[in-house]
Amino acid sequence: MFAYIKGRLEIKGNDFVVIDVNGVGYRIFAPYSTIEKLGEIGDEVKVHTHYHVREDNISLYGFYSQEELRIFELLISVSGIGAKSANAILANISPSKFALCVISNDVKELTKLPGIGAKSAQRIILELKDKLKTEESIIEEDNIEIKNIVTSDNNMQEALSALQVLGYPQKEAAKAISSVNTENLTVEEIIKKALVYFAKS
Repeated sequence: MFAYIKGRLEIKGNDFVVIDVNGVGYRIFAPYSTIEKLGEIGDEVKVHTHYHVREDNISLYGFYSQEELRIFELLISVSGIGAKSANAILANISPSKFALCVISNDVKELTKLPGIGAKSAQRIILELKDKLKTEESIIEEDNIEIKNIVTSDNNMQEALSALQVLGYPQKEAAKAISSVNTENLTVEEIIKKALVYFAKS
């Protein structure tokens, strides 16, 4: 319903902000990492939002970047993880690191997140990797950029998969990675540089 909200920052709480848009104050729940980045009271700010509807509650959740919003929406699609839990998780992990944990089956790292035990971590990986496999089944065989990455080193392949976890189509993800000098970079560094490419484009 709301793709984003842009207005004057009126209140910064521990887990929410209030943004004034033409005299209407929107209370938006957000991870502390987003609240910290938004600036000072009185600044004009923009948050990417998720309109969360339940039988007994309607809430807005906001995020500093599209990637954080994507992870939030992925997390709440996993059975057993609600909006508050997803919000707490996002306060403790970056989009690039989360995507990397999923594609590398890193249960240990995910269990460091609040409210995530071994079973929850395994469920996150299983359910989100299944979604990734579905996306990967639709491959443009004649696309040279994708072929080059798929047949290239493991770091580039993992970065490609991680960007797809973050919601980027395979073709666009391949183009972003191709724009990066990946020599001597870790997978997470490749992902971060690709995200910078998306932010500029």
